[in-house]
Amino acid sequence: MSKRDDLIAKYAEDIKTKIGETPDMDLLKKVTIGCGPSIYNKDSSTVAGSDQSELDTVKNNFLIKKLGLSASQDLDGAIAAVMEKYGKSNPSKYRAVVYYLLTKHFGKESHYG
Repeated sequence: MSKRDDLIAKYAEDIKTKIGETPDMDLLKKVTIGCGPSIYNKDSSTVAGSDQSELDTVKNNFLIKKLGLSASQDLDGAIAAVMEKYGKSNPSKYRAVVYYLLTKHFGKESHYG
């Protein structure tokens, strides 16, 4: 098993245990691949849910640039909802899982088609 496959399995387990959902493994794999090398770096592989600059990066670089959403949509509300769903007290919010949840929240699965 490759390191990426190990990480995908870890992300899937997080979705099952911390969110209580069965992950769409195909979508999770595509979102993880889309994260690029950031998943291998300890700092960039997670999202600090309490750091506003980090949340702005998620909004600008992922939601607006990657998914093509407009800034007029309630992007901050969606990010807050995902952070709440993932667990505010959970310090390790994996970037790939956050992006996966946001992709599903906005119904943008076809972006990874």
